[in-house]
Amino acid sequence: MSHKDIKVSDSQTKTAGAAGRPSPTHVTLAVVLQVREGALSVLLWQRARPPFSGAWSLPGGYLGHGDTLEQSIRAHLAGKVDVAELSWLEQLETLSDPGRHPRERQLATGYLGLVPLGLDPELPEDTAWHSIEHLPELAFDHEAIVLAARERLRAKLSYTNIGFALAPDEFSISELSAIYTAALGYAVDPTNLRRVLERRGVLEATGERRTPGREGGRPAAVYRFASRDLEVTDPFAVLRPPRP
Repeated sequence: MSHKDIKVSDSQTKTAGAAGRPSPTHVTLAVVLQVREGALSVLLWQRARPPFSGAWSLPGGYLGHGDTLEQSIRAHLAGKVDVAELSWLEQLETLSDPGRHPRERQLATGYLGLVPLGLDPELPEDTAWHSIEHLPELAFDHEAIVLAARERLRAKLSYTNIGFALAPDEFSISELSAIYTAALGYAVDPTNLRRVLERRGVLEATGERRTPGREGGRPAAVYRFASRDLEVTDPFAVLRPPRP
């Protein structure tokens, strides 16, 4: 076989992907999570074209020429939700199963993004929040990516202060326990949560108290996270559901 033959053979392996893109193509995807109405919810958009027309998908798109992975996902998210409202964004995983896309050889790098409770980003008509416990039909392998992001979040709630990214700037302990309950998927006792987080130095009291509601009762103390930068607070901790 001649050197010319070898070069031709090599070039033939570089098949074109979607829209003439080099193969394999590379996309970035984001699992954007927020606690909404007491449920951990994920941001999804509905596909209008095949493959998987009518199914729901994670926001994202092709890696732009000259973009880093994070620049790419932030640019794509800007078309679905105000990126400034993300309180946390981290790389989750890269998927390379040759069969993950039916029409092209595609790599996908997933990100985990978090939005604090109380923000309500303006969304396009094709985009909506869905409870992770009641997901619609998802395109490609996006359901597995969503569930991987949920497990990453749950793990980090155990050994870091990442709760700051789900909570508003200030909150009562009962409000914070409701956030942890939604994210972890089981009831979190407010008193125990306060003790654990105070012991780790994660919380600080603001000195203010909530005005009692119609039911009356003692005004609830208001807290905030001591830092809104990610910190490993207890590397061996695991938050577990209460025993039955």
